[in-house]
Amino acid sequence: GGGFELALASHARVAAPKAQLSLPELTLGLIPGFGGTQRLPRLVGLAKAIDMILLSKSISSEEGHKLGLIDALVPPGELLSTSRKWALDIALGRKPFLRSLYRTDKIGSLSEARAILKNARQLAKKIAPNMPQHHVCIDVIEEGIIHGGYSGILKEGEVFKQLIPSDTVKALVHVYFAQRAISKVPNVTDVGLKPRHMKKVAVIGGGLMGSGIATALLLSNIRVVIKEINSEYLLKGIKSIEANLNSLVSRGKMTQDKAGEAFSLLKGVLDYTEFKDVDMVIEAVIENIELKQNIFKEIEEVCPPHCILASNTSTIDLNVIGEKTNSKDRIVGAHFFSPAHIMTLLEIVRTENTSPRVILDLMALGKTIKKVPVVVGNCIGFTVNRTFFPYAQAAHMLVNLGVDLFRVDSVITSFGLPLGPFMLGDLAGHGIAIATKDIYDKAFGDRMFRSPLTELLLKSGRNGKINGRGYYIYQKGSKPKPDPSVLSVVEESRRLTNIMPGGKPITVTDKEIVEMILFPVVNEACRVLDEGVVIRASDLDVASVLGMSFPSYRGGVLFWADTVGPKYIYERLKRLSETYGDFFKPSKYLEEMAMRGMLLSDPKSSRSRL
Repeated sequence: GGGFELALASHARVAAPKAQLSLPELTLGLIPGFGGTQRLPRLVGLAKAIDMILLSKSISSEEGHKLGLIDALVPPGELLSTSRKWALDIALGRKPFLRSLYRTDKIGSLSEARAILKNARQLAKKIAPNMPQHHVCIDVIEEGIIHGGYSGILKEGEVFKQLIPSDTVKALVHVYFAQRAISKVPNVTDVGLKPRHMKKVAVIGGGLMGSGIATALLLSNIRVVIKEINSEYLLKGIKSIEANLNSLVSRGKMTQDKAGEAFSLLKGVLDYTEFKDVDMVIEAVIENIELKQNIFKEIEEVCPPHCILASNTSTIDLNVIGEKTNSKDRIVGAHFFSPAHIMTLLEIVRTENTSPRVILDLMALGKTIKKVPVVVGNCIGFTVNRTFFPYAQAAHMLVNLGVDLFRVDSVITSFGLPLGPFMLGDLAGHGIAIATKDIYDKAFGDRMFRSPLTELLLKSGRNGKINGRGYYIYQKGSKPKPDPSVLSVVEESRRLTNIMPGGKPITVTDKEIVEMILFPVVNEACRVLDEGVVIRASDLDVASVLGMSFPSYRGGVLFWADTVGPKYIYERLKRLSETYGDFFKPSKYLEEMAMRGMLLSDPKSSRSRL
């Protein structure tokens, strides 16, 4: 950041080994504002500088030394003395007096620079279509290349000043500080407890989630025992873990030797003999209440008294899962998101009986395996799945009202989510929606929209990416393509649902599509706040960004809602409920905030039960 920019302005740079060097300002909606856009290209070359700035990539001091950015690498204890010697040598003319702003030896020709800048603009369109900072940053760099470093510095200052009050900066800065706030949990992190080190963790279930969780643990050098019910499933789970590690190797994320070391920490079993010394068990089997209850009863008997008993359930009440145990203080939710070794969010689900030590230990483990742990309360769906369950239902309602499903996906991705609701369903597999439907229906039946579309889709042999066909066609090596033949399934759903006014499709704008899909999500987020499921409203913003890929440049679901205006959202939902029923009925919390003119995320309205 600014410290690195100060170093760039120096006549020479001395660093300790393994120091990290970066310009991360674009992640906050800004651009480097202390000369970084002009000096870095002159020290490492234009292509490398653009790569570092646009992607906020850090490099090690060792790489910086190879690039010529760092003039000397010395042990940490010698930094000050070496720097003094370099400064004296430069002042006395024994070393060259180099001013980075005026160097041109690494810029290349103007035609080469223009080609690099053209490629950079294409990259910016791809990675940040709705954010301004990437595009204007390239303009600033170009100014310096064409008109000189001083002119570039002046433009950098102007652009930096223009960006500061933007909605993008406000949103990204909000997410930045919100992510830091989640590490503060009342009566857990403020009572003097120290987390215990997890040396050995058992994972029950080697399916998609279990193998992903095991991979995440292995990557952080934690010994893992993975248990399955038979040799066939166990071998499949172990091969999935091996494939996860090999995928990281093929993408250059780790070496083959490191992958081998991680894999050597894994042991597959068919019984509980290896559970006698585990520090934690993470259950990751199918969403079947009776099965989970029996597993928890069994592991309570075979695991040591200090062992944490965690479930990766995404929907089921933890009190129900632990009903048959006598160790309710050790039971906790450890809800990972798929793929578990890649997605960064970890929902830590706390019941009224879960001990503070268990929460602290799981928070520490989450950070060790490079996750962002968010502590939430126990309820159906917890925070992310609970908040976003209306997302797919609203999309189904729109389609049953006659709106084109591919248009819905396109509008939502243009808003900033990486996947529209229908492609998201395809990638997850539609069996998941069927498996959890009854749970949500029982808990939230008063505001469910019931559509036969998913059942009809499965009956027609479409289970999304899993079998190559859903709403889209999936072929290896090519992008998903809309499947026109699915429209006959959609028409059958419309016929059975029969909700189109007068039998004719409704006409809606793109803005109305966004509102009809995301305002119910905001509405459910308000219920989550009202029930005290999260400590802070900003925790829900972090969870929505990391768990549902809600665009970070919109600040998370509640920050975005406050930007739109609670009163406007309330009035729109009220009108929609009058036309389409209770699915859109505004929650009491939303109504209260709207009538009082308060923001949904106002700390004064916090009702946390954690």
